Amino acid sequence: MIEQVVASKKVKPIDCQHYINGQYVPSINGKTFENINPATKEVLGTVAEGGKEEIDLAVQAAKRALKGPWKKLSTDERIKVIRKIGDIILERKDELAMLETLDTGKPLSLASSLDIPRAAYNFHFFADYMRGIGTEAFETDSTAINYSVRRPTGVIGIINPWNLPLLLLTWKLAPALAMGNTVVIKPAELTPTTATLLGEICRDAGVPDGVVNIVHGFGPNSAGSALSEHPNIDAISFTGETTTGKIIMKSAAESLKKLSYELGGKNPNIIFADSDLDEVIETTLKSSFVNQGEVCMCGSRIYVERPVYDQFLEKFTAKAKELVVGDPLDSKTNVGALISEEHYNRVKSYIEIAKEEGGEILIGGKTPEELKDKGYYLEPTIIVGLDHNCRVVREEIFGPVVTVIPFDTEEEVIELANDTYYGLSASVWTNNLRRAHRVAGEIEAGIVWVNTWFLRDLRTPFGGTKQSGIGREGGAHGLEFYSELKNICIKL
Repeated sequence: MIEQVVASKKVKPIDCQHYINGQYVPSINGKTFENINPATKEVLGTVAEGGKEEIDLAVQAAKRALKGPWKKLSTDERIKVIRKIGDIILERKDELAMLETLDTGKPLSLASSLDIPRAAYNFHFFADYMRGIGTEAFETDSTAINYSVRRPTGVIGIINPWNLPLLLLTWKLAPALAMGNTVVIKPAELTPTTATLLGEICRDAGVPDGVVNIVHGFGPNSAGSALSEHPNIDAISFTGETTTGKIIMKSAAESLKKLSYELGGKNPNIIFADSDLDEVIETTLKSSFVNQGEVCMCGSRIYVERPVYDQFLEKFTAKAKELVVGDPLDSKTNVGALISEEHYNRVKSYIEIAKEEGGEILIGGKTPEELKDKGYYLEPTIIVGLDHNCRVVREEIFGPVVTVIPFDTEEEVIELANDTYYGLSASVWTNNLRRAHRVAGEIEAGIVWVNTWFLRDLRTPFGGTKQSGIGREGGAHGLEFYSELKNICIKL
């Protein structure tokens, strides 16, 4: 079904089928679509194109499994299965990292060091975390005792993005399984491979048939809409673009599904003059350009206090020029290929808009000459001279493109940071402890990093405000979504 990755870093054709009720199956009508390597434009293989019929089969399997052997497992037995999934991911780390790189165009070094280890850790974390989960009890004088018990939410629909495919899928799947749910997954059509392989990994770990189901396909009028509309899907966890989230919400409203969203972001990176500029620049290179800027928490709006604005720009530009754009399989590569031709053209269009709006492209904005005929590559791009109200400053670009704007006062930069429809994350750089607490408290975002970025403790709540999301994931907050609390009242 999926051919083994060979040592030469080349692969045989990779064909992805649906995984339903413990079996890999083609689409009922035999339809497929091509999976393209964005770094080479080569066809990796074909993908089964599912729709309403395949989703219905997967939901039926999940509903049966919800009342079957999965329910009968003790908590300890379920924990062992979930931990085993993480173990197998680590055992197959090299293979999974290669497949993730071929699907996404991201550097293999990033997939090996971040995506796959974190995917495994998501299962290990929730396996361990389950052992400490409790509920509450209340004694009503001498009249009654009330206690709460957790039960699975039911059949969970997971709709996954293409930028961190396995990492973000496991971030949802692990807590869903930990609470005893069954799932139907609709992977992003651009990155189907590691999701497909996850079905085999779950089976090998001892997950019963029907507990995990995977249906490939597209969004509107296809597998995505069929999943969000299905009356027997009890909840949907979605990570992706804000507009798509609104469409899913409308579809889910008919059956009042629970929703958990992590949506878009246009995140501020606020740099005060008293911060350690070398540390700032090292981290800002990552928060701007890691994974080709295709990270919803990238700090794409950089605000720099005026006394160090010129110094920051000089150092930041020089360091960004040193980043290597190229073959994702080359260990020297820092920036790989964008996910698709469509997305490449979209990101490029914002660079043209920046020029029209009076912006100056300090570096980047183009494809390296030697890569023009190979894949969807774009140099790290730094733009200055734009007003805060310009589209490039306000709209999510999701590529290696950042704007840098000076500010004069703390009050001014807080107002600029909050003047957005989004509210996912922010970074604040200062060595003034009082200012750090003060500014972090005023920023309208689900997570604010102080003197760091992308540092996560999985016990803490994660999610966005405004149009960046609904609900929180992480630790007990994620388990809350994937379970229902039942109160039992005993009269004494």
